[in-house]
Amino acid sequence: MRAMVLEAAGQALREVDLPRPEPGDDEVLLKIAACGVCRTDLHVIDGDLPGPTLPLVLGHEIVGRVVAKGKNVQRFAVGQRVGVPWLGRTCGHCRYCTSGRENLCDTPRFTGYTLNGGYAQFTVANQDYCLALPDEYTDAEAAPLLCAGLIGYRSLVAAGEAEKLGIYGFGAAAHIIAQVAKAQGREVYAFTKPGDLEGQSFARQLGAAWAGDSNAAPPQALDAAILFAPVGALVPEALRHTAKGGTVVCAGIHMSEIPAFSYDILWGERTVKSVANLTRSDGEEFLALAPRLGVKTEVETFRLDDANQAVSRVRQGEVKGAAVLVMD
Repeated sequence: MRAMVLEAAGQALREVDLPRPEPGDDEVLLKIAACGVCRTDLHVIDGDLPGPTLPLVLGHEIVGRVVAKGKNVQRFAVGQRVGVPWLGRTCGHCRYCTSGRENLCDTPRFTGYTLNGGYAQFTVANQDYCLALPDEYTDAEAAPLLCAGLIGYRSLVAAGEAEKLGIYGFGAAAHIIAQVAKAQGREVYAFTKPGDLEGQSFARQLGAAWAGDSNAAPPQALDAAILFAPVGALVPEALRHTAKGGTVVCAGIHMSEIPAFSYDILWGERTVKSVANLTRSDGEEFLALAPRLGVKTEVETFRLDDANQAVSRVRQGEVKGAAVLVMD
């Protein structure tokens, strides 16, 4: 099978022929139709995240169809379309797994990081960590829901019942979650890289009440802010514009160093919190909610052998919505 493989941090992906994987007893073999290109993939490529299993097939927003399955697989039938997200496996017995917090498992495995992912024609995945996908989305449209949507949704829940919600970094996750927040009756305030007028226009098209530069002050104090941009300097910036009792949620798996800031912008029972990974219940809840709220995904598609180009365009912030590799 064809695959785009990362052989060492800092290198471009290389197209190689790999043996088609065989499913284990609890696994499904998927013929991949589409795989999203996530900013987390950039962090793996750049070496920001330690200990990837190299050589590695990246990609954790996988949409595929079951072509074979292990002897214990009961959840999915051959021919069924399923999604494979970032969380690939957990231990099931640590204190986090047994308390409904499997996203914090002590010994997890992650798709496209410690398990081979979706920048390929085929992959295998544990049946218990795959998700059924809503019929309302095409393969390419469904792919960004599996991380940008899921992590974005977990971040939105972490932000609480904020009526005035700031979103810093208007990429794949933000363009999905802005729609969810708007459908829930919230006011969305979008912050982009300074001078990104196209991104600000896109945010307004999706219903943002205001859009501006990340170093600008919104017209009103925020009840909460979500940081999708992995820029530590935005933490104190967001705190300055968040009302007392508000929350700043750091949604990324990696962020540059947070600079020192004066206590007065934290005081007043403001909270800074991070979101780590996702749970399977997050996936089931969000994938049921998204079509009901009419959430649409904006995607730019690329061929599998153009994966390096897709990664570059995501890195430069040149993709409107989400980048998705399509296999056929």
